[in-house]
Amino acid sequence: MASKPTRSETTHERIVEVAARTLRRNGYGGVGVADVMKQAGLTHGGFYAHFESRDALLAEAIKRAGRDSAAVMNRRMDTSRERGQSPFRALVEGYLSETHLNGVEDGCVVAALGSEMPRQSPVLLELSAERVRSLIEMIRGALPENGTPEQAMVIASTMVGTLQLARTLGGNTQGKAMLTATRSALLSQYDSA
Repeated sequence: MASKPTRSETTHERIVEVAARTLRRNGYGGVGVADVMKQAGLTHGGFYAHFESRDALLAEAIKRAGRDSAAVMNRRMDTSRERGQSPFRALVEGYLSETHLNGVEDGCVVAALGSEMPRQSPVLLELSAERVRSLIEMIRGALPENGTPEQAMVIASTMVGTLQLARTLGGNTQGKAMLTATRSALLSQYDSA
């Protein structure tokens, strides 16, 4: 039986949750310690009781954002499997959905931060690279008949790039059309269901 989290642990998790949303919404440079603490309902002074530095907070935020978005996609794929449907279809349709288009705060950290990742500190860069590798592995596991690593890389690149470009176009007809076209192309090429 798991023990109930302490007040400090609960507060720490609340800070990380706020930071993960802020990170996806505003990028690395848009995560200010004072702002995150305020959004978490805390004072700026309490920050160092939980984190050594802003980079330590960002590191936990990247991990949290990755876990949260992976959990959503895994649930979607598991539900699809239980219904005898294609987990790959569920993954593609969920990732390239209007909800994900408009939900940068709760969506994939790779799509939200992809162009910023290479310019981060070595620790943050490695955590970002791990998020990319995790996305590729999730896609590979969803592909029919054990897709190849190369196929998973192409699909990951296609999905992330499509989502980024569609967000640039906006939640309008053009952005939605980009999602629809890519979903259709990926499913016709890789989904056997």
